[in-house]
Amino acid sequence: MFKSISRAVSIATRLTKTSPASAARTVEPLVRSALCVPNSATTRPFTRSIWMMCSNGTASGYRPRLFTSKGVLPSVSCGCGGLHTEGDKAFGEFLNDEIKEERKIQKSNTLPKISGGWELDLNGTEAKLIKSLSGEKVTVTFNVNNSIPPNVEEEPEAGQKPTENEPEIVSTPNFVVEVMKQSANQALVFDCHFPEDEIGHGEGEEESDIFAIREVSFQPAGETDWKETSYTLNTDSLDWALYDHLMDFLADRGVDNTFADELMELSTALEHQEYIKFLEDLNGFVKCS
Repeated sequence: MFKSISRAVSIATRLTKTSPASAARTVEPLVRSALCVPNSATTRPFTRSIWMMCSNGTASGYRPRLFTSKGVLPSVSCGCGGLHTEGDKAFGEFLNDEIKEERKIQKSNTLPKISGGWELDLNGTEAKLIKSLSGEKVTVTFNVNNSIPPNVEEEPEAGQKPTENEPEIVSTPNFVVEVMKQSANQALVFDCHFPEDEIGHGEGEEESDIFAIREVSFQPAGETDWKETSYTLNTDSLDWALYDHLMDFLADRGVDNTFADELMELSTALEHQEYIKFLEDLNGFVKCS
């Protein structure tokens, strides 16, 4: 009995001596660094300050701290029933500046074309390139979402000035090649991607494939979803002779290094177009216009 009372008193004493510092937590700001891999495709300077949280391109000179607000009462009434704060006003000014900067570096309002007789079909962020030849139909599908590869930027050493040339954004999406024959009820499907170590070869280097085949499978014709019950050939452990024949098969149908390079140029322009549209929609949403 005495031991139980003593143990309870000891626990109570420890609880009352809890350091105030342990109850307080400091929330450090989260900084995302989105960098990219340069290559021979058409690129644009990396100016997405909305993600980098830098001060470039902000004419207003003011940006409120993240997740803080100096007031919650509406400052403007537009009849939309939404909340309008001073933070929203500053956000809108920042978005105006960001849109202007992105439009300055936009090379063209029209998307680049793919040589070789490909027809382009767009559905939002998804693009399809279609080509027919000698009783076959070849379709290449890709989506620009999550197509900007991250990279680690090396910080300048002490006393060294940062480089004036900002890193460039290049979209390198995964893409699927579907080859259909008129006499077959199934399609040969290639799941392709751009390996990071194969992008952007320098002058004098031996030319190699800038894209690679990840998986190959036969899929029922007309199906939009990949059937997991169909056998899928992974190329990681594939014989190189067979892999080379598969790459030659694609090249004979116009899917080669030239096509892949032009696809990156198209994807980069489309991704930038969609990014500007997102900023404009975000600006309209914030302003409730």
